[in-house]
Amino acid sequence: MAPALLVFAGGGLGALLRYLTALLVGGPLSTLTVNIAGCFAIGLIAGSVPLDATNVRLFFMTGILGGFTTFSAFSLDALSMWQRGEALAALAYVAASVILGLAAAAVGLALGRAM
Repeated sequence: MAPALLVFAGGGLGALLRYLTALLVGGPLSTLTVNIAGCFAIGLIAGSVPLDATNVRLFFMTGILGGFTTFSAFSLDALSMWQRGEALAALAYVAASVILGLAAAAVGLALGRAM
């Protein structure tokens, strides 16, 4: 399959998964959920899928995870909280996203390498 089609197909699937997560979880917590899950997944894939498995990486990492994770939405959520006067919530949200995202990626990478 052509690389662009792999990214396209994966992106559509990732976007659908993102939408379903928003329906199930809702609000900024759904954004946090997909970002943490996406960080874990990209670490897992990076650690377990060989670098020369280009098509697999394109489909999952660029496609699915590109459509699934939403750091642009994360930024808007944090800014909206800040503008509503919810400074503490905005700061906690940013800190949790960064710290938990890095931790999830590290765990996923370690697990992927152990596979």
